[in-house]
Amino acid sequence: MRERKTTDPPHSSTNLSEGKEKLRLKQEVVIKCTAAACILLLTIINCLNVRLATSVMNIFTAAKLMALLVIVVGGLVLLAKGQTQSFQNGFQGTNARIGAVGVAFYQGLWSYDGWNNLNYVTEELKKPEVTLPRAVMIAIPLVTCLYLLVNVSYLAAMTPSELLSSGAVAVTWGDKVLGSWAWLMSLSVALSTFGSSNGTFFSGGRVCYIAAREGHMPDILSMAHVRRLTPSPALMYTSVMSLIMIISGNFTSIVNFFSFIAWLFYGMTISGLLYLKIKKPELPRSYKVPIIIPIIVLMAAVYLVLAPIIDQPQIEILYIIAFIFSGIILYFPLVRFKCHPRFLQTVTLHLQLFLEVAPTTKDTN
Repeated sequence: MRERKTTDPPHSSTNLSEGKEKLRLKQEVVIKCTAAACILLLTIINCLNVRLATSVMNIFTAAKLMALLVIVVGGLVLLAKGQTQSFQNGFQGTNARIGAVGVAFYQGLWSYDGWNNLNYVTEELKKPEVTLPRAVMIAIPLVTCLYLLVNVSYLAAMTPSELLSSGAVAVTWGDKVLGSWAWLMSLSVALSTFGSSNGTFFSGGRVCYIAAREGHMPDILSMAHVRRLTPSPALMYTSVMSLIMIISGNFTSIVNFFSFIAWLFYGMTISGLLYLKIKKPELPRSYKVPIIIPIIVLMAAVYLVLAPIIDQPQIEILYIIAFIFSGIILYFPLVRFKCHPRFLQTVTLHLQLFLEVAPTTKDTN
């Protein structure tokens, strides 16, 4: 008998790659739908009640701290057992180009970006001249120490290659260290992400709210709900912008582009602060910091903005800059010269009635 040889049809590899691509797209759709659902839920929570939003923030922050402590303790146990192999030549093969370091800072500083959130709600703080500096001086060192110890724990449990190839480092750490309890890390990551998003959402809505009250955005965004006293129009606007970003991009590109824009404006803000500190020292200030601190922050902002552009320019950066300066088209007629077409006033009135919102002042918020 002749031996029958079987071979795969020529198009089988093509079908396999197409199947993988379809599966990847389905997973991406599920992830984006989950993110959109979380944003809508956060919108509802923040629109309903300020205390509810802060309670959610406190609960999920506590859950996040507990998860970080578990990772830290687990790492200390591994180090006590002598698992230090990953620390030998841990930085071998590191790309030290100036632009690559800047992009790496984008990813790392994303974890610390909450340092500026409290500034956005200063108006709602009691004794901000005391509360704000105290919160910053306690939170930043605490977060820094925790994240440093967490990364030490990651390296104690994983090799650098495993760390880089992992899609969710905390989950991979849990699989290696916690065994059957690894699912706790997946739950903790989800809780941490939700709580962090709530904090950013809470403060981001206030930015639009205050900007609108200063006349830099549509009047409807400066209004608050007549009963719940929450800036619901600004929160809804933030939600819509977030949904658009989810649809149009992936996590890495969003972090990189957001960080570029954020540090561009951080630098501009610090420049304004230094200008006022030098040219107008007589202005009243709730609290003061040594001038060396804003100078250091300004230097860091200049580096983080220019380094990626100089080392590896991308056309997307040009789009971002063009998008930022496109606001001039609306700024001069609507803000500078205060030309408010009648149809905008009509739209604002109808939205005000539909959303049950009214203008506010500093004393009523």
